[in-house]
Amino acid sequence: MKFTEFNLDSRLLKGVQRAGYQLATPIQEQAIPVAIDGHDIIGTAQTGTGKTAAFVLPILNTLLSGPRNQARALIVTPTRELAEQIRETIVTLASGTGLRCVTVYGGVGARPQVEALRRGAEIIVACPGRLLDLANQNSVRLNKIEMLVLDEADRMFDMGFLPDVKRIIKLLPPKRQNMLFSATFPKEVEELAKGLLHQPKRVAVGISAPANTVAHSLYPVPRHLKSAMLFALLKRSEAESVLVFTRTKHRAQKVTRQLEREGYMATALHGNRTQSQRQAALKGFRDGRYQVMVATDIAARGLDIESIRLVINYDMPDTVDAYIHRIGRTGRAQRTGEAFTLVVTQDDGDMLRALERTVGKIESRKLDGFDYSAKPAVEPAGERPEFGRRPAPSKRPAPGNRPAPQNRPARTRSPRKHRENDQYAKRLASYK
Repeated sequence: MKFTEFNLDSRLLKGVQRAGYQLATPIQEQAIPVAIDGHDIIGTAQTGTGKTAAFVLPILNTLLSGPRNQARALIVTPTRELAEQIRETIVTLASGTGLRCVTVYGGVGARPQVEALRRGAEIIVACPGRLLDLANQNSVRLNKIEMLVLDEADRMFDMGFLPDVKRIIKLLPPKRQNMLFSATFPKEVEELAKGLLHQPKRVAVGISAPANTVAHSLYPVPRHLKSAMLFALLKRSEAESVLVFTRTKHRAQKVTRQLEREGYMATALHGNRTQSQRQAALKGFRDGRYQVMVATDIAARGLDIESIRLVINYDMPDTVDAYIHRIGRTGRAQRTGEAFTLVVTQDDGDMLRALERTVGKIESRKLDGFDYSAKPAVEPAGERPEFGRRPAPSKRPAPGNRPAPQNRPARTRSPRKHRENDQYAKRLASYK
């Protein structure tokens, strides 16, 4: 379906052309007509399917009629990066209409955001925490909101934002249009939808499944060789932009330093970086100045960079949903991509089984020429251990001050963990 076939205001076609849109994606084709008609929507789509334009265009179409210079549309999203990407889409599609948008999120000064709100932006794109702070200070008025969008609702639940979202909803007029979009729908999000939406229309593309344009592979490896495996995979890849996921902020920073020592142009994206550092990392990665970006799940949420051809899970994600969101950073807009996951036998067996119940059997590969028997290297001074934290200094008393040993029965170690590890090893060995 062409965008000229939608019942859009003619003033929006300039922005559509500027964005390079010609044919609508499936989620756009389903959602735009329903949203233009004013219905509440539950939208489910794989990442990279054009979901943002599916709600931005109907919002702009509505705002072109009615009063200006007041906030009439609110889009709530979990991360600053996603808020900025939504703003960029709005600015492009609204070119020539005079409609204005302001982003509201923490990590930066609030004064510019407050001033933009006072100037009367029609659209607010906000993260929950900062929006509530400004509402409590009477710096933002939400009493004229006609349209509410909750984007990435499942991640807002993962990040603990749902209580804040519910408080925000209480500040809005009861009569409004609601659109809730999410890549997956856990029970908590379903319950939120039931209380928020009025006779919603469902639009769904690829529910709870990774994009079919992504090829998945597992690389079983000893824990101490994960970095060596990462370097080996990068050397054999022709991808110009690679996104590497770690489970923690400290691990992301450590892996970035290791990549730099190996000669890679690498940057990190995680919660310990300032907003200006995060924006610089994203811009450098998007512009091709950095070949590799190492990120945590939360920081990379909603990352939309078409050039990403390879995602490497340095750490196995905590949930199946997190895996789907991670690998959704590649294979976007019908382009092909690859997802490699480093698997540590004794740590990742349970998560692997849960993952394959959702996405199906994943091919396990052994890297030719890689030395799987290499011993752990001596950790450089000042580095964190590869897994977990350094042990705390011992608080045991000096030898001369220790109390006499007590006659306690010897502790026995349960064989359960050993049995589980053996099962994991057999499980992964069956792939080879």
